[in-house]
Amino acid sequence: MRSGKLVHVIEIQRASVTVNDAGTPSSTWAKVATLRAELVERSTEEFLRNAGETSETTVVFRTRHLDGVTDEDRVSFDGAAYDIEEITRIGRRKGLEFRCLEVTP
Repeated sequence: MRSGKLVHVIEIQRASVTVNDAGTPSSTWAKVATLRAELVERSTEEFLRNAGETSETTVVFRTRHLDGVTDEDRVSFDGAAYDIEEITRIGRRKGLEFRCLEVTP
């Protein structure tokens, strides 16, 4: 992995449950790590579904190795949130490749 290609900054976030003053639990996303990453691929596909026409944006990031990242975490990049669909290990603790799908509000 060449460090010159790691020009984007991504944030790994994990869901955490906090309790507000009224005692009601609420789910929030907490930052786990901020990483430099390479944007390998970005694509958008349009589908015709029951609710009409929708689009899905898929992004692939490549970054240095980080322990403890699972597919239950998410990636924040350029103001958008992406669910991690697949994590591929690169080498022996050398790097990670995240295949992500954009979260639609």
